[in-house]
Amino acid sequence: MLPPEPVLTGLLAGWLPRQRWFAGKDREITAVSVRAATELRPALHHLVLAVEQGPVVDHYQLIIGIRPDLPERLRPGEIGTVPGHSLRDCDVLYDAAYDPEANALLLSHMAEETRVGPLRFRHTPGAAIDTGLDSAPNAGEQSNTSVIFAESYICKLFRRLSPGVNPDLEVNLALSGSEHTPAVIGWMETDTGDTLALLSEYLHMGTDGWQLAVTSARDWFGDVGADPAGAGGDFAAEAERLGAATAAVHRDLADAFGVTTQPRSDLLAMVDRMRAQLSEVCDEVRDLRPQAKAIESAFDDLAAMSSPLTVQRVHGDYHLGQVMRTETGWVLLDFEGEPARTPTERKDLAHPLRDVAGMLRSFEYAARFMEAESGLESRAYAWATRNRDAFCRGYASAGGPDPAEHASLIRAFEFDKAVYEVRYEARNRPSWLHVPLRSLSHLAA
Repeated sequence: MLPPEPVLTGLLAGWLPRQRWFAGKDREITAVSVRAATELRPALHHLVLAVEQGPVVDHYQLIIGIRPDLPERLRPGEIGTVPGHSLRDCDVLYDAAYDPEANALLLSHMAEETRVGPLRFRHTPGAAIDTGLDSAPNAGEQSNTSVIFAESYICKLFRRLSPGVNPDLEVNLALSGSEHTPAVIGWMETDTGDTLALLSEYLHMGTDGWQLAVTSARDWFGDVGADPAGAGGDFAAEAERLGAATAAVHRDLADAFGVTTQPRSDLLAMVDRMRAQLSEVCDEVRDLRPQAKAIESAFDDLAAMSSPLTVQRVHGDYHLGQVMRTETGWVLLDFEGEPARTPTERKDLAHPLRDVAGMLRSFEYAARFMEAESGLESRAYAWATRNRDAFCRGYASAGGPDPAEHASLIRAFEFDKAVYEVRYEARNRPSWLHVPLRSLSHLAA
């Protein structure tokens, strides 16, 4: 059984800020409470936590296990120890995402479409789920936790919860059958329809786009030649294919969710939000202030546009870490939207070039991430420019709006994304803050 709530929440208040997926690392936790606790089996509980940080209240999901002793393989998920509830001296509480037995139970529930208290487990029609697979959490940096089942499935546990259907589930179901998105196998939700987890096919032959790009940049920085096209790991051809895949998914999204023309009032409201974010981040991060005038000018140019914009559902948080190169082509992942946005903002319609701007920023990130190791500013610029151009070329040739013909729009979207990055890094990864700041200096110039 769970320990008394004051004991449990006291442990969690110290443990949560150390987790990569915890969104409030820059703010003190003022209170933690258990909003819902469901026993999945003895010594295994699903919790919904309310975490208060001043006026901000976020809800998080945790599947917590209890053992008298914790095997070495479960040590990475250790939360803490509490006085035992039987003859044992103490119990060890741990994050059950590290526990293959607990993960297998989730698979079984999805396969059988069971209900456990307020929890509902679902699968797509005709899905035959293998419930005997071993599992391990993905070691990569994420705002959620993904569990991989023997290179067959990947289950994303949404840590920070939002009301309603998560956009990642909604979009992937709508794009079922697309060659550029993974197949949905099953999901977990509350009885009120809030998404808790998503089970998809695992792209076991896929390679993460960020790793491919960084490897390419590393090869270029290590090559004495003057032309990035001559480096051993040139990425431009893949960047062009990625642009074409992005345009194809944008078409699929338009077919699934529709396209509309944005009223001018909505355009001006969008620019106001951009300006408000810039002002807020300048207050938080003083090093951004020297670039504020150039950024504001780009926003002014966007507000002055007279042509109406067509808007649709987009990815919303598009970068190299959200794509994988498989043996058949590029696949897009994680349609949740930006972690720091509100649930409503994540589903907002946008011009598809907002996603393009996000990917262009990601090429800058890959180059400047490597530049931090090499100190070669000019070579970082050359690598990023070559791959940005290739991506835009592929996107336009596959039917997407040509970024070269929408320079003001792209520039405003890039600046807005970079300001968002500054705030995100300042709050979550301060050691990376120099990456968007140095990139912004170049963009502003």
